Amino acid sequence: MSFLDKNNLQALTPADFNAARPFPWANPHAVIGDAAFHRLRNHLPGVEQFARRYNIRRRYGQMPHDRYTLEYHAKCKVHPCWHEFIAELRSSVYSEWIAALFNTRRFFLTFHWHYATRGCQVSPHCDNPRKLGSHIFYFNSAEDWREDWGGQTLILDDAGRFPRESAPDFEDFAGESSSRTLGNYSLLFGRRGNSWHGVRPLKCPEGEMRKVFIVVINRPTLKAHAKHWLARWKMG
Repeated sequence: MSFLDKNNLQALTPADFNAARPFPWANPHAVIGDAAFHRLRNHLPGVEQFARRYNIRRRYGQMPHDRYTLEYHAKCKVHPCWHEFIAELRSSVYSEWIAALFNTRRFFLTFHWHYATRGCQVSPHCDNPRKLGSHIFYFNSAEDWREDWGGQTLILDDAGRFPRESAPDFEDFAGESSSRTLGNYSLLFGRRGNSWHGVRPLKCPEGEMRKVFIVVINRPTLKAHAKHWLARWKMG
């Protein structure tokens, strides 16, 4: 099975992506084919495999990003369709698309899942400079999630007021744009000094989870590359 929809990938042009404000971002629909999306959604990894990361202090006084996390590696005990999908993300089709949007071939990709429960949030922050960007795939649907429960990633405009090493609240920003999440949407954004984003506290019922899969587009610094390949070697 092919997972990526090449036509929908190519519909997002480098010019449109980089013209977005306050920093490059896009919220494309169905870059995964619908049948492949439903296959992946039906075989999401179970939360019992995840590490629980709650109440972990962040720098600069920012609120914790509470969630369950699972880092992908070759021996992950996930359904074969996920290994197949990630192999396709490592193929030339996806890599060439990322290279064109970010105007560089100097990057490497890492992958992880995040699940979050009622009350969890992603407080406003800018990603670490080691990242070029992130591609977030949303795996909730109208069958298991309501829009008023939240979970939308907010693209935040600070109007140039806040250094990355600070902890503004959502209400402190000059403007915000909200991603669409239900029905095979994803969010791609480039990391900049002003690439503020976050997710407001979830309002879902107890027992429900916001589920995302994230492709991280990493800068190939010597330290980052060494850490990445050492982890892959240890995991086999």
